[in-house]
Amino acid sequence: MENVVLHVNDVVKTFGGLHALSDIDLDVREGETHAIIGPNGAGKSTLLNVCIGRLKPDSGVVVFDGEILTGKKPHEINQLGVARIFQTPEVFLDLTVLENVMVPALAKRDGAFKMNAYWPISGEKNLRGEVEALLEDMGLADQANQVASTMSRGDKRRLELAMGLVQKPRLLLLDEPTAGMARHDTNATIDLLKKIKASGMTKVIIEHDMHVVFSLADRISVLARGKIIAQGTPDEIKEDPKVREAYLGEEQV
Repeated sequence: MENVVLHVNDVVKTFGGLHALSDIDLDVREGETHAIIGPNGAGKSTLLNVCIGRLKPDSGVVVFDGEILTGKKPHEINQLGVARIFQTPEVFLDLTVLENVMVPALAKRDGAFKMNAYWPISGEKNLRGEVEALLEDMGLADQANQVASTMSRGDKRRLELAMGLVQKPRLLLLDEPTAGMARHDTNATIDLLKKIKASGMTKVIIEHDMHVVFSLADRISVLARGKIIAQGTPDEIKEDPKVREAYLGEEQV
């Protein structure tokens, strides 16, 4: 039996009496790319926030590699090997692109990171070389010394992806990783994520772009009104009438 890295069991989350998540059961297998799709307001981002400890479920449990995540703080979950890429880029606007990626790299290595006005990046030669190689892969090498606040939204998306990848997580959660990107950049990101898959990294991806979903996903879970209405391979999801009705639409499958 394939190893389950992430197990979500009977998770319920309500906001003001409204069920954002209702009895969510989800297994993500090691090494797979698992896509979560559904209409706006379906509960997709809420589910990821529960997984990383930003939200506490009303009931249910999230387990990563046999360890219960529910009740742990986000930084504790991150140190266990779970990284999250957010829907709205969360980068250090006043730092350069290179510094942005160095911060999580150092935090992962050392278990913590504290800013120092005299932070000697030049002394971190091995780590810096790794970061520079990653920026090259991400198409951001020419912006390495640029302050992040001056970047386009699409480039900030790629920067945040680099900040996640540099941690070498066992599980990478991506919330619309190609949002705001032109098609050329989207295709480049797809190619990069395919290359990463070869390393064995497990990924959960929330996406509205079906080109991205069907290019990357091994399995797909469909959320609608806080409930999982379908799970299966891309071909199975394309043919599921409940999915057509709830989200994809005949013209998109």
